[in-house]
Amino acid sequence: MTKTWFITGTSSGFGRIMTETLLARGDRVAATLRRPERLAGLADAYGDRLWLADLDVTDTARLRAVTDAAFAHFGRIEVVVSNAGYGLLGAAEELDDAAIRRQIETNVLGSMQLFRAVVPHLRRQGGGRFLQLSSMGGQMAFPGLSLYHASKWAMEGFFEAAAPEVAPFGIGVTLIEPGAASTGFGSTGADLAAPSAVYADTPAGAIRRAFTEGAFPVPGDSGRMVARMVEVAETVEAPRRLTLGSDAYEQIRAALLGRLAALDAQEAVARSTDLGAG
Repeated sequence: MTKTWFITGTSSGFGRIMTETLLARGDRVAATLRRPERLAGLADAYGDRLWLADLDVTDTARLRAVTDAAFAHFGRIEVVVSNAGYGLLGAAEELDDAAIRRQIETNVLGSMQLFRAVVPHLRRQGGGRFLQLSSMGGQMAFPGLSLYHASKWAMEGFFEAAAPEVAPFGIGVTLIEPGAASTGFGSTGADLAAPSAVYADTPAGAIRRAFTEGAFPVPGDSGRMVARMVEVAETVEAPRRLTLGSDAYEQIRAALLGRLAALDAQEAVARSTDLGAG
């Protein structure tokens, strides 16, 4: 059955691949991006099955207007994909204030405000799906990516609480947690802070070099990942999370097991602070 999708950040990476995949199989897509001309070729090929709008997700007023226009244009949108976002590379001390604000405004506030804008539409139509692009970096962390991880961990916390809020209305929410894939994250997909020599020989410096020199392992196939995202949007029950990539599975599992072991080691201390504890 033909579906209609709303996707942010469609100029490149997962958003672009998903848009092309869905159009090729006959679906309709409301695609948003800061430079709509970058999808001119797709517009020529697919006509009225592709609806385009310029959108910077940090502009909340514009985001709400575009969302309303997309639902008005198509009447019904089954799946919303919050994909717009980017990486910020550099040790916390190396980052400037403007870069920090932009990271949070784009990755965190942009995603939250998109969700808030579409929920009334999804609720009125009797349900739908919301896919939020997170990352394996929403469950673990690398030095040198502190603000990026802060944005993903914040997003994970928001949707952990928001998902059960909207479940009674038939709205399913899934956090997508891909590992490294060929989406340009380490080059065009990330902002780089000006390097400080004091971090050159630290773990943060090593991560910077791995990303910028193309030495960071990238096992994920972005096309296969998008295929799994599309599939999960069509499952009967929306899983809270979808992990994609062997690196994501291994890194997240190791992080969770480590945190669980640390928690268990503190059980006695935790219980000793209860009222009336002996």
